[in-house]
Amino acid sequence: MKTKYIITILLSLFLVWSATAKSKQEAKHVAQDASQKEEIIKTGYNFGPLPAVAFDADKGFQLGALLNIYDFGDGSTYPNTRQQWYFEASFFTKGSQQYIISYDNRFLIPGVRWSSALTLFNDKAMDFYGFNGYMSYYDYDKVAAGKDKGNKDMYIYTPKYRLNRLALLFKSDFVGNIWNKKLFWEAGYHLSYFKLGAIDRERINKNKAEYKMFPDNESTLFEQYRQWGIIPDKEANGGLNSSVRLGLLFDTRDKEGAPSRGIWAEAHLTLAPKWLGTTNPYYRYSATFRHYIPVIKNDILTIAYRLNYEGTFGKSAPYYVCPYITTVGPQYDRDGMGGYRTVRGMMRNRVQGLDMATYNAEIRWRFVSFTLWKQNIAFGFNVFSDGTMVTKPYDMSFGRTRADFATEAEYLKVKSEYDEYMAKGLDADRPHITVGAGLRFIMNQNFIVAFEYGKPVGKYNKQDGKGAFYINTGYLF
Repeated sequence: MKTKYIITILLSLFLVWSATAKSKQEAKHVAQDASQKEEIIKTGYNFGPLPAVAFDADKGFQLGALLNIYDFGDGSTYPNTRQQWYFEASFFTKGSQQYIISYDNRFLIPGVRWSSALTLFNDKAMDFYGFNGYMSYYDYDKVAAGKDKGNKDMYIYTPKYRLNRLALLFKSDFVGNIWNKKLFWEAGYHLSYFKLGAIDRERINKNKAEYKMFPDNESTLFEQYRQWGIIPDKEANGGLNSSVRLGLLFDTRDKEGAPSRGIWAEAHLTLAPKWLGTTNPYYRYSATFRHYIPVIKNDILTIAYRLNYEGTFGKSAPYYVCPYITTVGPQYDRDGMGGYRTVRGMMRNRVQGLDMATYNAEIRWRFVSFTLWKQNIAFGFNVFSDGTMVTKPYDMSFGRTRADFATEAEYLKVKSEYDEYMAKGLDADRPHITVGAGLRFIMNQNFIVAFEYGKPVGKYNKQDGKGAFYINTGYLF
């Protein structure tokens, strides 16, 4: 109940802010067609400072601050911007921190769009459920028992599926026109650093009753994967990635922030060779197709879907790069196949493999639009279904030999634990499907606040979690 009250208060505060917001810009009214209400064409700079207050079932409540700065120039590009900045510093109640600086410019380099971003994510309890989806068993019964405060026979089990991760990412991307401002080339340099390790047990157990503390003799899944040799020693602690991305883009969207018609398709190559400075070299590719179909014009009803494939050349890649959906352009890479930016309603990072296929489909209904205090305001409702599956598995073979252990008994014990774990999982991954719905607050076609809930469905739905609620910004795609 407390969560519901907090969400209601946050929504009310946000609506008050949006109704009274001032912007340093001019405005003029135009009637876009006979059936569409008058809309304000924004010009100049628009500042959007906000408290970064949100909720993500995977990370907890978010507290911090963010600032959007939009430059619409003379209004000729509206609702798209000439340039924009984004700044954020946030903390999550489950232990994560994130710091983001991004910049997007369409005019500084003639004929080329330049986007750059610097992000730092510090996760003290990052989700880790193993590789290849349903091939890695998630013990939801023990997790549920550990969360039951009245159950004194079961300690908190959630830390079993956690690790400590620091991720620092920098990128600089360039997009230029090839044909008719619809077909574009893409090129960029991406530099990232990952540091991974086991959870801090003292921190995890702080202020917990003794019978609920995660015991020292219980290994986390990450520690077991290392002990079994599934995660090689050379990449277990992370490393430096220095990569070049090359791609093609086809874009016929009517606008970027909240498109209602057109196609947005991309294909990328990511090259991270040893000679460029990468600790554990890899080569990957990705393809994404997004389609927006207007059912009722003027943005009232739209069908939208996204198809994505993330693949790996060869038989291996560092495990810490596998969860990411790669991007070129204004957005930065999103990790965690599962969660608000990937598959809503499924546990973050639940699915990761060398190759992954993903879909997102939704119906978007903008049920009211109006102008208030020189702002274009709209409210929308959407229903969706998301899904993903590993199509090329990460090698989960037992990677140790008798020589790695002091005694034969120790070797047999560890091998027995591995065999027991693998027997619980499926022989191959299956589709992970979720369904859900949400509300959107939309201001000036660019600033969008989302309230969404998703839930796993299907035969193995308990393996993907109990569902998740999110308060975040933007559309998923």
